[in-house]
Amino acid sequence: MSGDLVVGVDSSTTAVKAIAWNAAGEAVAEGRASLTLDNPSPGAWEQDAEAWWSAFVVACASLTEQLDPSRLCALGITHQRETVVVTDGAGRPRAPALTWMDARATAQVDAARAALGAEQLLAISGKPACTTPSFYKLAWLFETRPELARGERRVLDVHGFLCWRLTGRCATSLAAADPLGLVDMQARAWSASLAAHLGLALGELAELVEPGTVIGGVSEAAARATGLPAGLPVVAGAGDGQCAGLGAGIRAPGRAYLNLGTAIVSGVLGESYRTSTAFRTLYDATGAHYFFETDLQGGTFTITWLVDRWLRRRDPRPFDEVLAELSEEAAALPPGADGLLLLPYLNGVMNPYWDDRATGAVIGLRGDHGPAHLFRAILEGIALEQRKHHRGVEEALGAPIEEVVVMGGGSRSDLWCQILADVLNRPLRRAKTTEATALGAGILTAVAAGLHPDLSTAVAAMTGLGEAFAPGPRVGFYDRLYNQAFAELYERLAPSMAALWELRREAKVPSPAGPGILDP
Repeated sequence: MSGDLVVGVDSSTTAVKAIAWNAAGEAVAEGRASLTLDNPSPGAWEQDAEAWWSAFVVACASLTEQLDPSRLCALGITHQRETVVVTDGAGRPRAPALTWMDARATAQVDAARAALGAEQLLAISGKPACTTPSFYKLAWLFETRPELARGERRVLDVHGFLCWRLTGRCATSLAAADPLGLVDMQARAWSASLAAHLGLALGELAELVEPGTVIGGVSEAAARATGLPAGLPVVAGAGDGQCAGLGAGIRAPGRAYLNLGTAIVSGVLGESYRTSTAFRTLYDATGAHYFFETDLQGGTFTITWLVDRWLRRRDPRPFDEVLAELSEEAAALPPGADGLLLLPYLNGVMNPYWDDRATGAVIGLRGDHGPAHLFRAILEGIALEQRKHHRGVEEALGAPIEEVVVMGGGSRSDLWCQILADVLNRPLRRAKTTEATALGAGILTAVAAGLHPDLSTAVAAMTGLGEAFAPGPRVGFYDRLYNQAFAELYERLAPSMAALWELRREAKVPSPAGPGILDP
């Protein structure tokens, strides 16, 4: 189709954003629709997959109301990774989707390690065993919902689910499906052995296509719902982390992207397949190279936890107002938050420990601490954890990270960006847009649509850098805070975390009835 704009759709954990980009990487129009997370029990994080499509429809309809749809020449999708849904043969969900945050599969992780071997799981999938990859979530789902083994079923990532609804073709991108943990990374195909462990036939998985290829055209029904032109090419995208790296212009080693979103995701580029417990290995957005990626699941989620679960229960002001006040007060506090330190494992820890039983911790708490102290401790705790992540990657790869490009909602905070620059002791630059994830999908789509002749040209034209943050005089203080208080904090607390995990589980099991304290 002719046109001068491409659409990058980012179906994230909390919203679907559809952004129209021109060939210079400028956002021309945007539509957005929110998503909710269900937390029916501890460790359970679910979504209704139908809500993905409903939000996609609203976001695209809003977008197409703002411009002439004939200007659109193609659409690409990026998505929240590791989130998975089981549907019937027509694509209708048979159970709630399990999001990347769902952590109920600890027993299934242990079972897979015993049956297949931790080293083999890592070698095939590129990902150390933990509850995050969908492989383990599906094992839990099929054990707890045995009826899902009967009748037609398909196992889909968010990208595949939306593409099927859009085009009628049940296909997904290799770089979108990779985070499921079911792809043989070296064979570039679904792993028969991993699928067999789940009792899945390969035909129950979506067709895999290369990133940047056209999956199909928008169907007439989807066009009526969304306002998109019928026949608009839908281009295979990639997971949100990989697209964020592309949207930040990361095309060579030595620079890391740092996405300050619901999770904190960082990655560096490499040309050859390597695995390590210091990171997880994924295809880059093009599928031609690899990203060695770190992931902290308690990112801006932790900030939302503080504001929504604690402060706004008694403060009726909008979230943004409460957050702005916290930021202003926290900026006036000294580094180290007056002796308060937070371990940001509210959703467990992936690299370097791969411990789903790990928990968050706050130490140094005193009676003169308030919400702003805790807020600053969250920002600093996440920065200190990212320092640990970067050190692990540098040691594993034997190469330094010389510059960090930051994006995502958290990158709007000058305070957080400066804390990160100081703690990491690296120059930090904002990406040109905080919506680098949707831009990455737009770049892949622009090349497929012919707006640019190749990826290098597209990246040069569509990406750029914004404000710079240089390490400042607080570097020395943060060095001491890291080395003296943070670096070994997990190791010191891990036995207590494990005990609390078991005691919490034990407390949920009803005890046999016994005499009450008032009984004779």
